[in-house]
Amino acid sequence: MEDFFDDRPKLNLWDKISLWWRFDGRYYHKFLKQGVRNIIYWFPIIWKDRHWDHGYIFTILQHKLKAQSKEIGSKDRHTRAQYDSQKMNLCVKLIQKLQDDFYEMEYMNYAKDRHWFEPCNDGTGNSTWESENIWEEYDQYFRKYPNIHKRVMNGEGFAPIKGREDDKHFIAMSIAHMNQDRAHKLLFKILERDIQRWWD
Repeated sequence: MEDFFDDRPKLNLWDKISLWWRFDGRYYHKFLKQGVRNIIYWFPIIWKDRHWDHGYIFTILQHKLKAQSKEIGSKDRHTRAQYDSQKMNLCVKLIQKLQDDFYEMEYMNYAKDRHWFEPCNDGTGNSTWESENIWEEYDQYFRKYPNIHKRVMNGEGFAPIKGREDDKHFIAMSIAHMNQDRAHKLLFKILERDIQRWWD
């Protein structure tokens, strides 16, 4: 195999220029135009990018998926184009929900607490942080996710339920953690299964 490549004639400067023009050079103005568009599109994201948190990785992935979804969906060059575009948009929405901790914080919409500092009666001038529940509608939250509620009550979740079966706040928090984890897994399941199909 090496002998085959060694026997090829060496290209002179004119041949190299001709090949470059034939395959790249005559399209260079298009490459330049696209490159400028890319710089403009990515500049706000790269400007704010930092290297210490997973959120920045999600932001870059989300930005890329938005652009690719728009490109593939608008060109509509193959039978799966619209379906692929929808899947990419679903990933964009999942990333946004993960970034916003939507599922992890959702249970807080079903209760309201009052918080205050109570002065200590020990002469130190210190205070203790106190809270009380004003109202809660956790049963409504549990009805929204019946299967996850059942799984939590069966012992699944981020912490054991045993001994806390009547603690609605703890149960709601466990459901929220599980939902956040499910959204994370769904995002990467879609990417693992479909990302290699997303081309135009």
